[in-house]
Parts: sequence; structure tokens; C-alpha cells
Amino acid sequence: MSLKKSFSKDGKKCSVTFTVLPDAAGTAKTINIAGDFNSWSSTETPLKKNKDGSFSVKLDLDTDKEYQFRYLIDGQRWENDWQADKYIPAPYSNADNSVVITKK
Repeated sequence: MSLKKSFSKDGKKCSVTFTVLPDAAGTAKTINIAGDFNSWSSTETPLKKNKDGSFSVKLDLDTDKEYQFRYLIDGQRWENDWQADKYIPAPYSNADNSVVITKK
């Protein structure tokens, strides 16, 4: 899993590419991302499967913020991003959420 960030020229937006690498995706048919940026919808933001077996999606997020998120694999298993900027305890479970920080 990985996060790739790029910033708009005016510094107001951060484009983040969220990628689940083939070794983490395994035999997954679908992967969705849920987080602060989509009201934790488990279906609104699917990742696209790439030819190399990875899954990815690019989101434009506001800068200077922290967004919690997790991946939902095949609608059943929640996973964190191994390369997240940090992790914080999830408020409704005994797990952690991944965090992406959009500061330059």
C-alpha cells in the first residue's frame, strides 16, 4: 500500500493517490476506500484494479488537514494503509485508522 501526494499550484488542494499493492490486495475482487473525505461511505469510492494487480484511486483533498481512512476489501475485510502518515484509534472499534496528512 502506498500514498503519493502532489499539490496544486495555489496550494489549496492535495491530490493523493491511494494504492493497494498486489501483495496486499491478494485475490481481492473489489477494494473501496472509506474515510473522512467521503463520510465513511464503504461504497462511494472504489479503487480501480490495474493491470499489475494493484488497485488505486486519486482524490483531491483540501490541504493542511488530516483525513482518517481505511480500505474495505471485497466488502468484508477492513485494512489500514501500511504507508500511512500515522495511525489513530478508531472511535467505534478496537482497531486503528490510517491517517493521511495533506500538509506541504
